[in-house]
This record gives sequence, structure tokens and C-alpha cells, in this order.
Amino acid sequence: MRCVVIDDEPFALDLIKDYIQRTPFLELVQLYSNPFKALDFLNKEKVDLIFLDINMPELSGIQLIKTLHIPPMVIFTTAYPEFAAESYEYSAVDYLIKPIKYERFLKAVNKASGTLCSASLQTRQQAPKPGEKTDNSMFIKSGTQLVKISPDEITYIEAAGNYMCFHTRERKVMALFTMNEVLDLLPDDEFVRIHKSYIISLKHLESVDRHDVVAGGKLIPIGVTYREHFLAKTKR
Repeated sequence: MRCVVIDDEPFALDLIKDYIQRTPFLELVQLYSNPFKALDFLNKEKVDLIFLDINMPELSGIQLIKTLHIPPMVIFTTAYPEFAAESYEYSAVDYLIKPIKYERFLKAVNKASGTLCSASLQTRQQAPKPGEKTDNSMFIKSGTQLVKISPDEITYIEAAGNYMCFHTRERKVMALFTMNEVLDLLPDDEFVRIHKSYIISLKHLESVDRHDVVAGGKLIPIGVTYREHFLAKTKR
């Protein structure tokens, strides 16, 4: 994704620049501390995503977005959480509160990548051919590495302390996420939480018993709290 960063704080510009350069599917196009120069560029050039500070002198991030006829995707960045509600009126992909951690940044750009992928699929004139693979992969920070993983290969996800373990047939990937953050990343029609510690892939669901299921070869209990929602998803 082609990205532009607009922020009047030099430290914030350098931080987002570093995060973009760490992330394989992002391409930094321009950095701007002056929103008017950024606006001139955006009216001439096509980009996919803007990282945009809200509280800037002379022209705020929200005022800038209002002037664009067809704005790109926007991730707002600010030290002021009170702007969050207004920012979502402009279809912001996400809202990052400074100081921004890389894990939180990665969650936001994964969401933007998913939005871009969905829009691209909707505008295709021809449906994918049988057997053609659609790349809906995401990058997950595991230790010091970024690991590419597709929702199609995930059989189940298991909570492990402050981490979530993504299980596939061939590997396990540990990443620092909460349960709700993982649910936000995954397609809602393909995954369901069935226990306080487990999310399963419906594609890889092998059997369902009264108190447990088998997914990816793993016997997983069904929590009482999640049973009704799970059964509704499987229409049993």
C-alpha cells in the first residue's frame, strides 16, 4: 500500500516512517509536516493510505480530509482521544493514540489492508477462476519477525497468557494480541469464539459434540457462555 504521513511533529513523522519501513506490504511515498503541501500532493497523486495527525495549526487533519473529493483510507494519529468519535464520521480505518506502539500500528494497517483487498475484489469485472487463490494474508508480529499468515490456513487460535497462538496444520505462530483484537482481524463469517481461551475456524471444524468440538485435529471445549452463539453460527 502506498502511504503518506502528515504530522507537524518531527518525532511522530520519524516514528511512523520507521514503522512503515518495517512493514513489508507498506510503501512510504511522502512525509509532510506542512498540511497545505500535503493537500497539494494528494490532489495530484493517488495513494492508498494516509497517516494523518488531527491537531495541526492552521489546517487540522479533519479539515484536510473534508477538502478531498475522494479521500484515500485514513488512519488518524493524535495525542487527544477526545477526537476519536468525530474522526470516525470520515470513515477512518483506525485511530491511533500517541505514543503509538508498533503492535497497535500493525493492527491498524492490517485492517486497512483487509479493506483495500475487499474493495479490490468488489471492483473486479470477472469472478476468480476455480482454483485461483486470493491473497488475503496478514502480517503478524511474532517476536522480532513479521510472519505472513492467511486466515484460510488457521485451524484455531488459543489464548496463552498475554499472547495468542495461531495454529495451522504445519506451524504455530505466537503473537502479542488480546482475544478481541484477534476477532477484529479475522473474517466474522469464518471464525467463532467457543471458549474464553479458543477461537476456531469453521472451515476446519471436523466434528461437534455436546460439550466440545474437533478443529485442526484438536479437541476443544465449548464454553457455556459461547454455546448459543456457536450453535447459531453452525445452524445446529
